[in-house]
Amino acid sequence: MAEIVLEDVSKIYGDGTKAISDLDLDIKDGEFMVLVGPSGCGKTTALRMVAGLENISEGTVRIGDRVVNTVPPKERDIAMVFQNYALYPHMTVYDNMGFGLKLRKLPKGEIDRRVREAAAILGLEEFLDKKPGALSGGQRQRVAMGRAIVREPKAFLMDEPLSNLDAKLRVKMRSEISRIQDEIGVTTLYVTHDQVEAMTMGDRVAVIRKGVLQQADTPQFLYDHPRNLFVAGFIGSPSMNMVDADLVGSNGSAAVEFGGLRLEIPDQVLSERPDLQGYVGKPVILGIRPEDMEDTTLASDAPAERRIPATVSLREDLGAEVLVHFAVSAPPVLTDDTRELADDIGEEILQTTEANAATGTSIFLARLSPSTKAGEGDPIELAVDVNRLHFFDPKTGLGIYGG
Repeated sequence: MAEIVLEDVSKIYGDGTKAISDLDLDIKDGEFMVLVGPSGCGKTTALRMVAGLENISEGTVRIGDRVVNTVPPKERDIAMVFQNYALYPHMTVYDNMGFGLKLRKLPKGEIDRRVREAAAILGLEEFLDKKPGALSGGQRQRVAMGRAIVREPKAFLMDEPLSNLDAKLRVKMRSEISRIQDEIGVTTLYVTHDQVEAMTMGDRVAVIRKGVLQQADTPQFLYDHPRNLFVAGFIGSPSMNMVDADLVGSNGSAAVEFGGLRLEIPDQVLSERPDLQGYVGKPVILGIRPEDMEDTTLASDAPAERRIPATVSLREDLGAEVLVHFAVSAPPVLTDDTRELADDIGEEILQTTEANAATGTSIFLARLSPSTKAGEGDPIELAVDVNRLHFFDPKTGLGIYGG
């Protein structure tokens, strides 16, 4: 096992395009680190530089105690798992898993031991004599992982290995990969576009935007303390509601006002985020996660100062939860960060956001209990968990915390 360290790593192509800029990342021995970000953000390029499949323009990459900038891929003692399984269709599962060891001329007994141990970990014992064509997508992906495991490498590098699987199988394989990595304890660098995948699998998650590391921390810390608007909007599903607001003084404390609505901020929040005091009387960007709202008919003890009225414009029943859409008479936040987040979902989402900005209307989303009775066109009063509000500087886009 070994740690992977990237120090001031950059990738600059011949035409001057900078795919990765000054990336600093320390992946600890045995850690599961996930790189996540929109398509084209540079996460796969970073992984390929660690693998030796892309030259490093600037900086240093270390695997264990060795600088590997100029070390060929086959000598880096890493194993890669790709989204396409790259299995040999004419070989059995056993031979696919052991082929690399055979090329290295390991003794037959050692190959057999490693293949059968990996098959036991992966639940593939009964498939060892079958060929890939007889396996499901999930089973083929496990064979690809087995081929990596038998090498007993210092590190695993995984590039969107689940993207070819259907949604239900992806959920199952997420837990399988996490279990396997935890069992064998190999340092793992995992690339995905799916932030849910990142949050459920990673010991830590590194969010990348346009080749620049935005924040790297545990999934829960990223969710609770996003460093900027981009991380706030990218982490969480559905994504955070964001709106231009004003922080105002209120009876010796503070409140936030937006679109004719007002929420009192508890003294505890001001105490935990002392930098907020400097924004009283100034504009801020307010963030409210959909799951931090509830129908007041189901939360009747919520005080009046944390309630907001709305009219349901769309109700989505998902079984375990209900998503309620409603309009707020305040323009949506339009910065480079939020434009990119909207465009990453789809060009039509960006166009809708820009159209809403022109009319001064934001569309909020609340994730409610399925017990809510509110339907489309109905008035609803929502209780907001004001202890979990998020605030950002409108000029820099940085989260307002302090302390």
